[in-house]
Amino acid sequence: MFTITKKTIDWAGRPLTLESGRIARQADGAVLATYGNTVVLCTVVAAKKAKADVDFFPLTVNYQEKAFAAGKIPGGFFKREGRATEKETLTSRLIDRPIRPLFIDGFYNETQVVCTLLSHDMQNDPDMVALVGASAALTISGIPFMGPIAGGRVAYVNGEYLMNPTKMELLDSQLDLVVAGTKKSVLMVESEAHELSEEIMLGAVMFGHREMQPVIDMIIDFAEACAKEPWNFKKETNAELESKVQQIAETELRAAYKIIAKQERSTRLDEIKAKVKEAFADSDLGEKTIVGQFKKLEQDIVRTDYVTNKKRIDGRGPADIRPIICEVGILPMTHGSALFTRGETQAIVVATLGTSQDEQRIDALEGEYTEGFMLHYNFPPYSTGEVGRMGGPGRREIGHGKLAWRSVHPLLPEKDEFPYTLRCVSEITESNGSSSMATVCGSSLAMMDAGVPLKSPVAGIAMGLIKEKSGFIVLSDILGDEDHLGDMDFKVAGTTNGITALQMDIKIDGITEEIMKVALTQANAGRKHILGEMAKALSAPRDSVGRTAPRITTMVIPKDKIREVIGSGGKVIREICEVTGAKIDIDDDGTVRIAATNEEAGKKAYDWVHSIVAEAEIGKVYQGKVVRIVDFGAFVNFCGPKDGLVHVSELADHRVAKVDDVVQEGATVWVKVLEMDNRGKIRLSMRVVNQETGEEIPEAVAKERKPVSNQ
Repeated sequence: MFTITKKTIDWAGRPLTLESGRIARQADGAVLATYGNTVVLCTVVAAKKAKADVDFFPLTVNYQEKAFAAGKIPGGFFKREGRATEKETLTSRLIDRPIRPLFIDGFYNETQVVCTLLSHDMQNDPDMVALVGASAALTISGIPFMGPIAGGRVAYVNGEYLMNPTKMELLDSQLDLVVAGTKKSVLMVESEAHELSEEIMLGAVMFGHREMQPVIDMIIDFAEACAKEPWNFKKETNAELESKVQQIAETELRAAYKIIAKQERSTRLDEIKAKVKEAFADSDLGEKTIVGQFKKLEQDIVRTDYVTNKKRIDGRGPADIRPIICEVGILPMTHGSALFTRGETQAIVVATLGTSQDEQRIDALEGEYTEGFMLHYNFPPYSTGEVGRMGGPGRREIGHGKLAWRSVHPLLPEKDEFPYTLRCVSEITESNGSSSMATVCGSSLAMMDAGVPLKSPVAGIAMGLIKEKSGFIVLSDILGDEDHLGDMDFKVAGTTNGITALQMDIKIDGITEEIMKVALTQANAGRKHILGEMAKALSAPRDSVGRTAPRITTMVIPKDKIREVIGSGGKVIREICEVTGAKIDIDDDGTVRIAATNEEAGKKAYDWVHSIVAEAEIGKVYQGKVVRIVDFGAFVNFCGPKDGLVHVSELADHRVAKVDDVVQEGATVWVKVLEMDNRGKIRLSMRVVNQETGEEIPEAVAKERKPVSNQ
């Protein structure tokens, strides 16, 4: 019934297995990829015909995690998987980016890749297993895919590269880098690093590319055994159409691309496109074909001019950065804010400080954990002068936000140094190239404005590439059109000391080590220029958090006192928070963090907690409350939960007939600790303390006022 093909190799010390022919046989391609004990089912299906007038490649990649893969039942009210998590969205993008440029030009059939995690061993991240499985499924499907590719994760531990580290090994790494590529070149890079040099980062990319070659060879062997017949696809060409579009539009297109202002240039390009479409109004050619040829001419004009004349759309040289303006503290009631403007790209970034109660709780397959740093990116349609639907964050927003998060995360202070939960929100208000890198720069400024002690300011820059047969040109700080018409979007973020994040996407079949080296060197100079411009607004974190931010005071109490501070059912800690207006977090190790928006409230809460855990000292004066009156004296609560007895003879310096002649229940009094016995009983005195000032009556006076017997 089954015709099963299976291949296995040892890859970085663990078995990698690809299997086909047993599961999902109606898909165009289906592969069960297993690495260690992590198993991902990868399938691919393409529509047999392209939809009419579609002039783009409608590829969708869906990576999905099933809770049963880790032996779990989904949390929440609905016990089934729901909307895609951030991890699923980011992994879907991770697979999409390297496979997209390898489909044959002109192939517009709707294609869907689905990768389903079936088993997770908690050591081998399923994202790279899914990428390898998706590549294998495409390679055997017969769909016009110019693969295969492979991908892997690279760590940097103790000065050495490590391929496909386990979760535990990654904890000690200065680098978390994912690289994907073909036999000859690199297609995609994604990383977070701890201020590593360009040489180390380039070495990591090339190390990963070398180490993935056995996987590519394995997929080729696998495909030779079970691949389906290739689709008979050939891109349509029309020399007559190409010539006519060139005659109509070339001169005007060249003039349009000399217009520096984006909106004015876009308007002119739309007018030229409409003119071309009108010229073919009576033609049998579809709009998709006409517009496609127009775009090809547009691309050829810009690309040739770049490589030949080294001249960019806005007149800059290849390594020039657009004008930058940085402002901080622009919003009066926020904790920290910044406005970062670079050319026609602009971001308002706001930093907010919170307590551990504000941490994000994440229920992942690996287990539940909390995240104390969040960075959210929003891209409203008005930022590009367009009308669009407003909704929740899409894949773009999540991906760009995570890239900025990776760029800043290595520079955050340790929790014990700065015990705040941090959230940055980037609102893109203008966009013409690399709003994600504007978010990195704005986040750095906003957090420093909020008083977050970053290890170093961080900036980001987007690099582009135009590669033709005659040569290539690397571009710094690319425009939107340069991204659209170019071959590469290579984002580099870091400090003056080194790189903290890389992300590379390309539209061609790969780039060489030489091109990457040129791009990294050029990016280094650009990044340092941007950091210099940022320093004009704010060069270092402010000395303290902003006036509207909460102040957090930390104290450590004995573990056996935690219960007393919390109280039965949380009664005591709730009362402290309600009365003082402060927020209190208590860790299991006895660390207490008190957050308040003003110093007085914080001190009041601190003193209250301290009074609960403090041990009474003989001879010390305390303020307390009378909690109970008896015939022989009054019980006073004076040191947290501690009560002591003021005997009737110690109430005053004269004979007291009735206790309630001197004190009433609920009254606030000053008392001195006279004695404590082994059973915890405490003897107090009001007689030797001035009840108005709380000052102890001098010893000479106290001697004159001998205790009066009530016998």
